[in-house]
This record gives sequence, structure tokens and C-alpha cells, in this order.
Amino acid sequence: MATKALFNTVVNWFIRQRIDQMEHFISEPAETQQAILFSQLFKAEDTLYGRQYGFRNIASLENFKENVPVVHYEEFEPYIERARQGESDIIWPGEIRQFAKSSGTTNAKSKFIPITEESLQDCHYKAGKDLISIYANNHPDNQLFSNKNLRLGGSAEPYENFNTKYGDLSAILIENLPFWVEITTVPSKKVSLMSEWETKMKAIVSEVVHENVGSLSGVPSWMMVLLQKVLAETGKRNISEVWPNLEVFFHGGISFKPYRDQYTEVIGKKINYYEIYNASEGFFGIQDRSDSDEMLLMLDYGIFYEFVRLEDLGNPHPKTYTVADVELGVNYAMVITTNGGLWRYMIGDTVYFTSLAPHRIRISGRTKHFINVFGEELMIDNVETALEQACLKTGATVRDYTGAPVFMQGKEKGAHEWIFEFSKDPEDFSIFKETFDNTLKTLNSDYEAKRYNNMTLREPIIHKARPELFYDWMSSRGKLGGQNKVPRLSNDRQYIDPLLEMNHG
Repeated sequence: MATKALFNTVVNWFIRQRIDQMEHFISEPAETQQAILFSQLFKAEDTLYGRQYGFRNIASLENFKENVPVVHYEEFEPYIERARQGESDIIWPGEIRQFAKSSGTTNAKSKFIPITEESLQDCHYKAGKDLISIYANNHPDNQLFSNKNLRLGGSAEPYENFNTKYGDLSAILIENLPFWVEITTVPSKKVSLMSEWETKMKAIVSEVVHENVGSLSGVPSWMMVLLQKVLAETGKRNISEVWPNLEVFFHGGISFKPYRDQYTEVIGKKINYYEIYNASEGFFGIQDRSDSDEMLLMLDYGIFYEFVRLEDLGNPHPKTYTVADVELGVNYAMVITTNGGLWRYMIGDTVYFTSLAPHRIRISGRTKHFINVFGEELMIDNVETALEQACLKTGATVRDYTGAPVFMQGKEKGAHEWIFEFSKDPEDFSIFKETFDNTLKTLNSDYEAKRYNNMTLREPIIHKARPELFYDWMSSRGKLGGQNKVPRLSNDRQYIDPLLEMNHG
């Protein structure tokens, strides 16, 4: 009893210290960010990249913007590849030995994101501690340290003949965790890092069904697959019968909106849900309030943020904004400079600010995952809110989906074509379709204008997917588990056409 009391005292002291530090960057956002930027420039001034762009002579934020280009992965890849082959001092001091392999939803080619010791400790692991601190501060009666955390991660493997490794970010984090974290986490590291998905899922279920699980951490889509396998194995009606002490799901990677009702049904009781915003490139945001859909932008993780308005994305030298001059409600593409050796790197996500004191954000989509063939500028955030309303009105639950344009042909108007996989069918499919379409009109004035009297866009075409269609499609592409995601929107038909063929074939 005395040991537990001492442990709780130490934990509470740490939580209080960290909450105080967060309050500092909340009150001094611009100063915190500027200090991070110049610390990074100083550390990397003698790297190849630092010498090429004159880091040593940068004395102001404007100098930084003038001297260092905004880059996409394709422009930055040659530097990453040199580091990946073992060269030192390319984009960050010393050798970089680990690389996170991205899910590669934007194209067929995977991306390899450098993971330095600084980014591992001062960003990713720091964020993990902060997530616990925020949750425990909001829920003082939590039992997180009395129960196990169930994590769902990917796999890692050696890269060619060089002394570097690559794999899913989650696998890299698991592989480097301290031993004391392993004591409170399931499944074991050995099982967590297994590479073959189906074999791994069986092993995870076998390990976790008899554990006392209090929290879940993972991507909602893949965690749902695991929970359903746990129910099939145990024969229980819901997860709360398997793990009665389950209290929270820490989730990220994809929007939770389409999955909320599924989790309510599968878990069978009310628990807490906390969203995180992490990616291979860094950890950016944490939901800091219960029952919220906003995330606090974490400003002291060794990441300097810039933001580009969507209308400037095509500009080779886009104007960027910092936390000091962003505006509420504007969609921005995010540009990051990190302690992982990324310099003015366009991550590909779009966000908008819901608050500036503190800086809270919502993810609105991807710079390459939207539909804007007819000037409608349809973002993922619009679609998932419309889906939420359509499901609410018709009692439906959508498991997965994707959408793409139908291009104009001759006198035939264009349209948006969708394929939805339901875990619970709509009570009335026509009302589902009508609600989805009308909600998009209320959310997006550009979409509404194009739909007016079917002038440019006729009503959406919606297909019902057969069960497990998206799972089978992801399996056929070798993209089961980890951080792999179903591409939700596309400006072309590269995703929807193979899915429609599989659905009808």
C-alpha cells in the first residue's frame, strides 16, 4: 500500500509539472515556437542541408523563409535517401538509424521519414507522457496504472545492407520503449512486431483475452477489427464483458466520426475517447478536454509550424503563416520543421483553427485527398459531418468508404460517386442519400452552387459495398494493419474503380 501511495505521489507530481509547462507554451505560443526554430537551426548548421541553405547566417524568421524552400517529399527525398544509406550529417547531426515507412496512400510509392533520437524522445515519447498527463488531470479517479494498455502497432524490418531500419512508426516506438512501459502494456513486444497481419491478429487475441485491459491505443479501423475478433473468440456480447475496467480509447490516424457509433455498440458501455494527431513526421496535437473534437496544438515538441492557405498551394514559394498570425476557420496546409531533420516540409494534412488562445485545431483533410474537379472544394471534414447526419437520420453505421468524381461526358453532367460499406444498413436508403447530399450543401457553399438545379453536378451516385470489401481490397494491396488507411477522397478514380470492380466481381 505504501509503495502504491509513493508511486501515485510521484506520478501526480510529474503530471502537475507537465501541465504547468503546457500552460507556459499556451500563454507564450510565438516565443515558444521561435525558440524552437532557432535551436534547430543552430544544431543543424553544419549539416549538408544547413550549409546548402546558410543556416548559420539566418538571423530572423524572414531570413528563414527567404533562404529555405518549402518542400514536398519528392524534393526532399534525395537527402533522406543519403541518410538512409548511412551517411552522417545530411539533414541532422550524426547518423539517422531509423525511418518510419508511411502508409503511402497518396501514391504507390512509400515514403521514408527520418526518426532521430531527439524526435523519438522529445516529440513522440514526450507526447505519450503528455497524453497520460492530460487524461489523468481531467480524470483524477482514473485507474490507468492499475490496468493494462492494449496497443495495436505495425512491424519493422532491416533496410538493405545498411545499418538502418524502417517500419511503421508504431513499430519503431514499440521497439524502443523502456522496459517499465512493457510491464503495463499488451500484447508483448514480440507479438506486436510480427509482420504477417492475420497471424499477428490471432496471436494478439490469444494474449489479450485474459488480461485486465483498461485502455486502448491505435487506429480506429484496425482496432475495431481486433475487438470484433476478441468477441468472436470469447463469445461475449460486448467488450465490456471481456474487459469490465476499460475506461478510455486513445485514437488517431483517421477520423473517428464514422466509427463512434460502432464503438458504442461493440464496447457496450460509456467510456472516454481521446483523439491524438500523430504521423510519421511528428506528433502534433492532443485532445485536451473531455467530450471535445478539438486538439491542442503541442508547441514544445521540437517542431516549428507554418501554415499555407489552400489557394496558395500551387505557388512554388507560398506565403506561410505562423501561430502568431493564423486565423480562425481558415483551411491551412501544414508545413513543419522538426527535430527529425525535416525542413519546411509540406506534410500533406490540412487543418483549421477553432481557437487561438490556446491554439486548438481540427483536421480537415489531406492536400491530395479532396474532390475539386468542378470547383466544389470538397474536403474530408465536410464528408464525414454529412455522413454523421445521414447515419443519425437513418439509423445507419458506415464502416468504410471512398469517393471520386464522375467526369462530364458530352452533355451529361458530372457527379460524385461513392461506395459505402455499412455495418448497419440505413432504414431508408433514399433518405440516407438525400440527407448526405443536403448536408454537404449546407456545409460547403461551393458544392451547393455546383449542385444548384443540377447545373454542374447531378445528384451523387452511391453504391452499397459487400461485407469486407475494403478489408479485402487493402489485403490485396498488402496494406493491412499498422498506419495503413483507406483513401477517403480522390480527384481521380484510381481507388474507386478497383473497389467497384471487386464489389461487382
